[in-house]
Amino acid sequence: MGIMKGGCLCGAVRYEAKGMPLFSGFCHCRDCQRATGTGHCCYMIFDRTDVTISGTCRSYEKLAENGNPTIRYFCEICGSQLFGSGPPDDERWSIYAGTLDDLSVFQPTDAIFTRSRHEWDRSVLTLDECEALPG
Repeated sequence: MGIMKGGCLCGAVRYEAKGMPLFSGFCHCRDCQRATGTGHCCYMIFDRTDVTISGTCRSYEKLAENGNPTIRYFCEICGSQLFGSGPPDDERWSIYAGTLDDLSVFQPTDAIFTRSRHEWDRSVLTLDECEALPG
């Protein structure tokens, strides 16, 4: 795969991600449920060096279930959530798949934090599942 492109609802923030994601899937943690207003987020994880961003994002940081900081980045104009990361020195970006220009390039491989998944949010896809964050 070449370059995945995407951006926010208003177009003020754009990104390009080179290559294939390191991980991709559905996250059912309570933070993702609250941030998306639905049962899960669709994420793809890339090395930061493989992602370029234009435009300005704001961020919101809180402690995750495991006690580590988690940061979510969103467009300061339209509020679209675009990226996530661990601590500021984290070498990876999570890109939220709903922001892709071409949604067909998203290929989920797993579902994480399934212990928080609601019965009404069962996928018809067959995915590897983990009770929490793997590893």
